[in-house]
Amino acid sequence: MSSMASPIVVEDRPAPLDATADPPALFDGTTRLYTSYVCPFAQRVWITRNFKGLQEKIKLVPLDLGNRPSWYKEKVYPENKVPALEHNGKIIGESLDLIKYLDNTFEGPSLYPEDHAKREFGEELLKYTDTFVKTMYGSLKGDPSKETAPVLDYLENALYKFDDGPFFLGQLSLVDIAYIPFIERFQTVLNELFKCDITAERPKLSAWIEEMNKIDGYAQTKIDPKENVEIFKKKFM
Repeated sequence: MSSMASPIVVEDRPAPLDATADPPALFDGTTRLYTSYVCPFAQRVWITRNFKGLQEKIKLVPLDLGNRPSWYKEKVYPENKVPALEHNGKIIGESLDLIKYLDNTFEGPSLYPEDHAKREFGEELLKYTDTFVKTMYGSLKGDPSKETAPVLDYLENALYKFDDGPFFLGQLSLVDIAYIPFIERFQTVLNELFKCDITAERPKLSAWIEEMNKIDGYAQTKIDPKENVEIFKKKFM
């Protein structure tokens, strides 16, 4: 599937803007994705942008979330969160809304199937991300290998539904992009801190992660595993 993606573009990551940074020339017609290199929600939109080959069309504006510029809340996004997209004179937030917006509004390979059964199952899986994310983070306060099992098994079983490819809906879609930033983080963290292997006895999930890692538009967005573990230790433990 990755061969169908747009040509590989290797980007330099711009330095994150902190409280001392000036704002860009807001609402000057440039399309900007306000993001953070460590935020899994923002990573969803970053992957979608890359896979669709929109690196030239959508400029990355990374923020330092620990020391974010005041102009972001005042002039860009009152919610003061990432991701947010500045497009056509307006600001759009919320990662699941944004990945759909990018897929529907911009050119590039489509990330949602035409097939009715796949679309329906895709919606179900996108809704489930909320339960999945809450359960995974909640497990850090208890026994992760026990508490994460039901939601990881749900994904494992979902990967058996369509057999025309290794992804949730057969071919790569917004569903894969919605889950991978969280799977990426928890695979490392649960292994490092709890000796819990989320792919143990989940062959489909294991193969899916392997396939996702081959996709360049995703691989470029990955967080450094050591930095990820440090963030979790500091923030959630």
